[in-house]
Amino acid sequence: MIEVRPPAADELEAWAAATASAFGSEVDADELPHFRGYLDAARNLAAYADATPVATVAAVAFALSVPGGELPAAGVTEVGVSPAYRRRGILTALMRRQLDDVRAWGEPLAVLQATEAAIYGRYGYGLATTNASIDADARHIRLPAAAEDGRIRLVDHEEALALLPQIYDRERAATPGFHSRTREWWEHKTLPDEEGYRHGAGPLQRAVLERDGRPEAYALYRVENASSEGFPDGALHVQEEVACTPHACRQLWRYLLGMDLVGRVRAAHIAPDHPLLLLAMEPARLRLRVKDGLFVRLVDVPAALTGRRYQADDTLILEVEDAFCPWNAGRWRLAAHDGQAQVEPAEDTAADVRLTVADLATVYLGGFTFLDLLRAGRVDELTDGAVARATTLFRGDRAPFSCEDY
Repeated sequence: MIEVRPPAADELEAWAAATASAFGSEVDADELPHFRGYLDAARNLAAYADATPVATVAAVAFALSVPGGELPAAGVTEVGVSPAYRRRGILTALMRRQLDDVRAWGEPLAVLQATEAAIYGRYGYGLATTNASIDADARHIRLPAAAEDGRIRLVDHEEALALLPQIYDRERAATPGFHSRTREWWEHKTLPDEEGYRHGAGPLQRAVLERDGRPEAYALYRVENASSEGFPDGALHVQEEVACTPHACRQLWRYLLGMDLVGRVRAAHIAPDHPLLLLAMEPARLRLRVKDGLFVRLVDVPAALTGRRYQADDTLILEVEDAFCPWNAGRWRLAAHDGQAQVEPAEDTAADVRLTVADLATVYLGGFTFLDLLRAGRVDELTDGAVARATTLFRGDRAPFSCEDY
């Protein structure tokens, strides 16, 4: 008999161990206090077999930036099922309970990053952003010369807690896909620096770029020292970089790529349209790789659609298929004017387009378009010209991106 419920306060260690076991690892002693710091135990779930947790999932509450605003969302993380209990419907039971909870909490969106993306489509999640990584040959990457009127300095943990949120929140206001961070998230998710978080590299470095006394960019990185045939050949691992202005971005990356004793600069989470592609004189040496990023689930379709802005005055009838959350299924009239939209049921009206809730999530943040869906065979155009109209309507001002790793 499998029981799905939140773990009790004294069960967190066993809950975390079950998550780690699902990935063939174990909880590092450094990690457990941070789990307690940024996760809300009341929003964690576990599947228990004879009082032993065999599967887990968590949902962090935050505000997600969407085109023209932000909405409450559940950040889904720590998803894992013990290898001995897979293929029994346990994950489906956890997803069922979690999405019901998210709806009851009044959060119209759920978001996650997938280790195995194929798992989540059946629960209505759609790919909404992409993510890029680089493994740059630093000695052969040259950026155009430019005047530098800012100052980069390394700050300690406490000053980072004061300065970095100022930069991050300015960028979050402009970029769909970013989410709000509490002080606990900064302290326990973004900035931990115990040995278990270093993975063979050095301590966390916190570089802040300031111009006229105002913080405009930061980079969190570690240096992994190495030598080849007696020559320094280390690697600089960028954990996160955020810049509020193009000038600050250029200056920050000149600093990172010009680090002494470093042969490679690696960054696992940068925007696929990052300015480095146009700044680097030899872009191929960035070794840029693009992969899936953020997956979005519309838990409440009308609330999600009314919570973002639109680029045209138009009315569109959407026929949405949603087997897992049937309250979303049906026809919806989206009437947009001056950027705002009203959304109401339209069961007696012929639909303009038909698509699944996962595919609606794919275009929701503006990273993909209805035309992209049509090319992939993921949307049915039921009215001539409807896909072109929907593409214009949902177009974003800025490509969405999430710099998180959770």
